[in-house]
Amino acid sequence: MRVALRSRTRPKKPSGVTNTFTFAWRALLKLKYVPEQLLDVTVFPIMFLLMFTYLFGGAIAGSTGDYLQFLLPGILAMTVVTITMYTGMELNNDITKGIFDRFRSLPIWRPAVLVGALLMDAVRYTIASTIMIVLGLIMGFRPEGGAVGVLLAVALLVVFSFSLSWIWTTLGLILRTEKSLMGVSMMVLFPLTFVSNVFVDPSTLPRWLEAFVDVNPISLLVTAVRGLMHGTVTFEQVGWVLLASILLTAIFAPLTMYLYRNKS
Repeated sequence: MRVALRSRTRPKKPSGVTNTFTFAWRALLKLKYVPEQLLDVTVFPIMFLLMFTYLFGGAIAGSTGDYLQFLLPGILAMTVVTITMYTGMELNNDITKGIFDRFRSLPIWRPAVLVGALLMDAVRYTIASTIMIVLGLIMGFRPEGGAVGVLLAVALLVVFSFSLSWIWTTLGLILRTEKSLMGVSMMVLFPLTFVSNVFVDPSTLPRWLEAFVDVNPISLLVTAVRGLMHGTVTFEQVGWVLLASILLTAIFAPLTMYLYRNKS
């Protein structure tokens, strides 16, 4: 302390990258003191995969092995997309506790608080994906696209989830409580994930419902992830997901920063 006070050389101002990784590290440290935060990326994915495979596999596909090949990419996408809402919940929690105001008073790159939290969530998405894929391999999942296809599928899923998280950060700045945010996010995510091609082939649905499923962004994501894992992906399928990711980021990232700067 004395050496720091005696020093006349002003420390260099940290860069935006340094600020961002500092806040990402802060979010990572929360897991050390509250490890139960990992339940949504460890226990829940395992429960979902086991439950849906062995409960519905025989009825839908005739065998659990065949259904697993179809189901795992969909469950993987559904699980990761669902946990994107926690970014907004953490932000809303910081606002409620008053930490948010302290961060805004610091001489730092303003977006670092939000981008750092989103980077940490990308780590959570990767953990959830790894657990799901390892468990699937143990259960008999055999991706025909090989290791490269699986890695590309996870990368695409992380990119889309990162962009989707900006919606919840926007709502985290608007809504007054994290419970309100959870309610709104589940109201949006629940129909999007279940009325999709995660569990069944859309061709088996009524025509009016199939039309909705075909344009559902979650369905587009699942189709691309499934195609990458099984080696049947097309450029168009990946392109739609990347386009959706760019649009979500372009719309909600600036909106989030506007609300962040003007939050009273």
